[in-house]
Amino acid sequence: MGKENQNQNQTTSAMEIDNQKANTSDQIGPKFSINVLQLLKSAQMQHGLRHGDYTRYRRYCTARLRRLYKSLKFTHGRGKYNRRAITESTVTEVRFLHVVLYTAERAWSHAMEKRQVLDGPNARQRIYLIGRLRKAVKWATLFAQLSAIKGDSRTSLEAEAYASFMKGNLLFEQDRNWDTALLNFKSARAVYEELAKYGDLENQVLCRERVEELEPSIRYCLHKIGESNLQGSELLHIGEMEGPALDLFKAKLEAVMDEARSQQAASMTEFHWLGHRFPISNAKTRVSILKAQDLEKDVLGSSANSLPTEKRLAIFDKIFTAYHEARSCIRSDLVSAGSSENVKDDLNGLDKAVSAVLGQQTIERNLLLVSIAKSKLTKRRDDKNERTTKPEELVRLYDLLLQNTADLSDLVSSGREKTSEEVAFAAECELKSLAFRAERCFFLGRSYSLAGKRVEAYALYCRARTLAEDALQKFKAVDNADQQVVIKELKLLCDECRSNSCIEHATGIMEELKAPENLSQQISNIHISGVDTKEKFLLEKLEVYESAVGDSNVRSAARIEAFPPPIQTIPRNPIVLDLAYDHIEFPSLLNRMKKETKGFISRFWR
Repeated sequence: MGKENQNQNQTTSAMEIDNQKANTSDQIGPKFSINVLQLLKSAQMQHGLRHGDYTRYRRYCTARLRRLYKSLKFTHGRGKYNRRAITESTVTEVRFLHVVLYTAERAWSHAMEKRQVLDGPNARQRIYLIGRLRKAVKWATLFAQLSAIKGDSRTSLEAEAYASFMKGNLLFEQDRNWDTALLNFKSARAVYEELAKYGDLENQVLCRERVEELEPSIRYCLHKIGESNLQGSELLHIGEMEGPALDLFKAKLEAVMDEARSQQAASMTEFHWLGHRFPISNAKTRVSILKAQDLEKDVLGSSANSLPTEKRLAIFDKIFTAYHEARSCIRSDLVSAGSSENVKDDLNGLDKAVSAVLGQQTIERNLLLVSIAKSKLTKRRDDKNERTTKPEELVRLYDLLLQNTADLSDLVSSGREKTSEEVAFAAECELKSLAFRAERCFFLGRSYSLAGKRVEAYALYCRARTLAEDALQKFKAVDNADQQVVIKELKLLCDECRSNSCIEHATGIMEELKAPENLSQQISNIHISGVDTKEKFLLEKLEVYESAVGDSNVRSAARIEAFPPPIQTIPRNPIVLDLAYDHIEFPSLLNRMKKETKGFISRFWR
């Protein structure tokens, strides 16, 4: 019996030891889980990359690393710096993996910050940029290695895709080993395509977005190694996509387009404008003008209507920037021209021509803003919660168009002897100015109509109709095929002016006839309290769901609370006038007063 008990004790102790070993093995090797793409995307969108601010994102990564080091008590010494490496044995919780990941992100964001330097990074900055990308690749590779050991299968896959993406970015920036870069981008895309099939909906959407962001880089690598026949327009179409993963691609594409423009600018020696030819000797001026002309084809060509309005406005901004760069180069050449009169005349003429083209593009942009405002003029506020356009805004836009047209006409009319093209251009500016005046007068009348001023609105509509008919006759006399759209708009404006003037006339007569009746009704509704009891204010009808502001398209005072508040009667203390007080004789009270007793010595000190 004793031996059997001893054997049972030995077996139970052996089982306990085995259980302890299993538990300790589970405690030694826990599997961490990180949703890498979702974590990075939220951090990037919340800290600067929504607007392309890589400096802010880099500072966030630095602050995040500082907090992680302090919370983990993994600082690198207090006085002297003592490097502490993160190895497999160091990673005892998931925050150590966050340290490695955010270090890679900090290096990558620093490189992208250097990429956004004005006029591109110079040779020294590009060496530093590539060094930061190498650092990002190093930390991303370490993150992938640690995740393969310490993380679960999904975390390991995402870490491998992240490391491949960083390696591809480095090779992409170095302009070499396109095959290896293509292999890295394809491996990252394959991982994200597989991850897009599993997980929650948000993660699937993020993975699909990353696949779309990687596609332009893959196509560009195929183009560089000769396996794809991409044209320049297709590359520009790819470059219109948005996302932090595409910033390197956009920078590379911009460099390629600048190089192509520089090669094309070598053959551009003159600038043609209204019958004049101005020589261009500065290479930077030629590149800026070519860039602006390429952008003009996108915004004024046949495919311009398919572009969204925000994109067209952004292209106009780029056109203005390119022409301003050209003008700054021309003025720098004027300063360094010396006393050569012929060179100065050519440069002044070129500056005048570029300024005139810039004025034309400004008019086109303002016309685009007018079309956007007109499309929102008749909308209600509840249509997609958009803000409606007021007629005053269109009046302001037409004021700008009139000023732009006057400036352009003065610029063309000034200076040297005018050619026939310049005379025709000045006459066209006058016609446009007349049409703009008619449109401005129409919307000014509409503004007065909404304010309830019928006489002024009627007079303005009649004036707008006169101006529109005058402009229509002059446009028909020109007989230009390009002006058919303007003629159609002027005919429509004449009809609208006539109909609106009739409506204002009839409304004015009706209001005049109803004026005595309305006056008597208003007088009958007058109360001592000064409050109109028929139409309640907002504070009096809080239980009713009804707007107190009124229609957004009609000018009316908001009925929230009566101001100034009505006078109310309040009780107060009575006023007593005591007239008998001064005539009453009161008895003497001297005998009741206490007499002061003094000693013998105090008599001497009176």
